Amino acid sequence: MIQNPGFLLTVLAFVAVIGPLVFVHELGHYLVGRWCGVKAEAFSIGFGPEVAAWVDRRGTRWRIGALPLGGYVRFKGDMNMASQTDPRWLEMSARDRAESFPSKSVWQRAAIVAAGPVVNFLFAILLLGGLAYWKGDVVSVPVIEAVAPASAAAKAGLRPGDRIVSIMERPIERFTDIAPIVSLRPEEVLPYVIERGGQRIEMSIAAGTRIEKDRFGNIYRLGQLGIMSGKIELRPISLWEIPVVGTRRTKEIFVSAMDGLGQIVTGRRSVSELGGPLKIADISGQAAMMGLAGFLTFMALISINLGFINLLPIPMLDGGHLLFYGIEAIQRRPVSMQVQEWAYRSGLAVLLAMMILVTVNDLSSFGLWQRLSGLIG
Repeated sequence: MIQNPGFLLTVLAFVAVIGPLVFVHELGHYLVGRWCGVKAEAFSIGFGPEVAAWVDRRGTRWRIGALPLGGYVRFKGDMNMASQTDPRWLEMSARDRAESFPSKSVWQRAAIVAAGPVVNFLFAILLLGGLAYWKGDVVSVPVIEAVAPASAAAKAGLRPGDRIVSIMERPIERFTDIAPIVSLRPEEVLPYVIERGGQRIEMSIAAGTRIEKDRFGNIYRLGQLGIMSGKIELRPISLWEIPVVGTRRTKEIFVSAMDGLGQIVTGRRSVSELGGPLKIADISGQAAMMGLAGFLTFMALISINLGFINLLPIPMLDGGHLLFYGIEAIQRRPVSMQVQEWAYRSGLAVLLAMMILVTVNDLSSFGLWQRLSGLIG
C-alpha cells in the first residue's frame, strides 16, 4: 500500500505536474502564433491575482497566477483569455491589425489553436519514450500462460497456449494491450479472435468483475479475464526508437481515455468516476511516492488527457474554436458574432457544470459527505 504523502507533498506534486503541462500547452499556442506573425500580449500560467510578472522586449507580459489550474495566451485582437475576438480590432492601425490574431487566415488560426493540444501529445510521447529508453520497453507476447479456475476466461474456454490476436477488432501485439480494453468493460460481451494450434477462432467473451477500493474507500468495478502471461521482459531501446515507443504508448492511453468517456456518455459507466483537480492532486502525491518513473508516467497520462479534453468541441476550449474554424472554412465566412457569443456562454455553462460535478465527485471520494452526514446525524 502506498503511504499517505501528506498535504504539503500533495500540493507540491500537483503544482509540479500541472505547471509544466500548462506551460508546454500554452507554449505551443505562443510559438505557432509567433511563427504566424501574431503578437502575444499576455502569457499566463495560472489564473487569478498575479504572483509574479515581467514584460519581455516584444511587449509580451509573462505572468504567474495564484490559481495553478490552467493558463492562457492572449493575442493581439483577443477580447479576453478565452480568445473571443475584440470587436474593436478593426479600428486598429494597419500595422497593429497585421499582427493581430483575427487578421490571420482560418488555417493559421486553426494551427495556432491546435498547437496547444498537439504539444501536450508530443510532450507525452517524449516522456513515455524517454522512460522506455531509461527503463526498457515492456515485451510480453499475448500468449496465455495460465488460466485461473472458475474465472471468466475458464468459463469461456480459453486455454494455456492460446494467443489473443484481437479484441473488438483491435490488434493485440503485447499481453499488456489486453488489460486497458478489458478493465473498462466488466460483464460486457466482447468479440475475440484467438489463435490455437495454428487456427484462428472467433469467440465472444464477457470479462468478470473485480472490485477495487482506493485509500478513501471508493469502489471501482474493473473487468478481469483471469489469465496470466508468461515471462515479461524489459527490452532496451535505441534513441531512434524513443518516438516510436512513445507514440505507441500515447496512442494506447488516448484510446483508453476515449473509451472511458464514451462509456460515461452512453451510461455504461457512472459519472461519479470522473475526477477533477482535487483528485489529480491526490494522485499526484501518490505518484510522487512511487519514485521518478511513476511520477513521470502519471505526468504523461495527465498530459494526454489535457490534450484530449481541450480537443472536445466545446466553446471556450480549443476544440470549440477549431469547430468554428471548420465551419468558417466550409461556408467561407466566419460564424456570426451573435452565434459565437451564445456558444461561448453555453460553453462556459457546460464547463462550470462539469467543474461542479467533478468537484462534488472529488469531495465525495475523500469521504466528505459521509463525515458531514455523521456530524448532522
